[in-house]
Amino acid sequence: MASSEIKEKQATVLKDKLNQKTGSKESKSNKKQPVVNETEKKKQAFVTRTIWTFVMIGFFFTILSSGHLALIMMVLLFQVLTFKEIIALTSEPARDKKIPYNKSLNWYFLVSTWYYLDFPNLAEFFQESIYSNKILTLLVLNHKFICYSLYMSGFVFFVWTLKKGYYKFQFAQLCATHMTLLLVVFQAHLIMDNILHGIIWFFLPATLVIVNDIFAYLCGITFGRTQLIEISPKKTVEGFVGAWICTGIASVFFSYILSQSDYLICPAVNLSTHLYNFPHCEPNPVFIPQIFQLPQNITDITGWEIISIKPLYFHTAILAAFASLFAPFGGFFASGLKRAFGIKDFGNSIPGHGGVTDRFDCQFLMGSFTYLYYQTFISNHNINLGKILQLAIINLSIPQLLQLVKSILRYLNREAVISDEKLIQIFDLLDN
Repeated sequence: MASSEIKEKQATVLKDKLNQKTGSKESKSNKKQPVVNETEKKKQAFVTRTIWTFVMIGFFFTILSSGHLALIMMVLLFQVLTFKEIIALTSEPARDKKIPYNKSLNWYFLVSTWYYLDFPNLAEFFQESIYSNKILTLLVLNHKFICYSLYMSGFVFFVWTLKKGYYKFQFAQLCATHMTLLLVVFQAHLIMDNILHGIIWFFLPATLVIVNDIFAYLCGITFGRTQLIEISPKKTVEGFVGAWICTGIASVFFSYILSQSDYLICPAVNLSTHLYNFPHCEPNPVFIPQIFQLPQNITDITGWEIISIKPLYFHTAILAAFASLFAPFGGFFASGLKRAFGIKDFGNSIPGHGGVTDRFDCQFLMGSFTYLYYQTFISNHNINLGKILQLAIINLSIPQLLQLVKSILRYLNREAVISDEKLIQIFDLLDN
């Protein structure tokens, strides 16, 4: 009996060991399975990201060749999508708290701000249609007062919707909306102005930001050792500096290529131009090679006393420095915002790339700097016909306008453009 009991116990022990081994194998296989799935997910994500990268490149160059109006509409679209993604972070808590009209009020402020900033610029290209219509003329003449009235209406409506117990939250919502209007809508407006000054002032800065981002990644994975900023642990000092150097070199190459095209360097004279139908212009002096005297020590080494070079190269080097040293902080700001709300991406508007904000966070800062730099150091402050016409209609009375027209007609007569007989006929028509 004792021996049979011992054998049974041994058999039981063996079964337990076998069960443990099979169980451990199953658990190992279960642990390995998610790794396979994770690898497949990463591979699929890489393929999706690559495909949509080429889709975005094709879309961008299609819009680029379609002219100023298409580019402005593209920036406007990205402006709206970025505003939507950022405001969505605060709209969800508002829905949970059942705060009325919160989302509608945000969009109202967006439309009002867009109307205030962008309507005057676009109106310049439709002068004949606008000033031939009394209602549209009144909209232009009283633009600022209308915009102020729109804003005050939104302000009063916000105060009217304040809900007891949620005052602090609602005022925080209002601050977030105005901050988004400043960082996104206002800077997008400046980017649209850059397009009107010449497509190169939009395309070149945007390219520099993309090039800097690429080289920051390449230099970071190759030489990166020292963490740059806590909010983005993968960013390194070596990648940051290496990208600055590479972007500076690339800026000269891109500025040389892009400055060859009148389509890119000429300011917009109408909104119907495109790559195959655009007017030529007298280029800004920055696009014309100028002669510079070299210092004596360089002359002793090279044997060159003077060089001929476009001033654009020096200006582009400044833009490249900003794209490398300051524009990335737009991305760091966006990273901090995502961490504050505990999200990975701002949205899924672009498959494999997240939201529009994730891709264009640095472009807004770059666009605003380019606008200010252009206005300060590059613009020759030429006054175009549209601005002269707008100033005359807004600031002169009807008798003064008639006097202005007669003065112009007398000048044309003096230059033999209009004969004496026709001049008298036109004056008779104006007087009657």
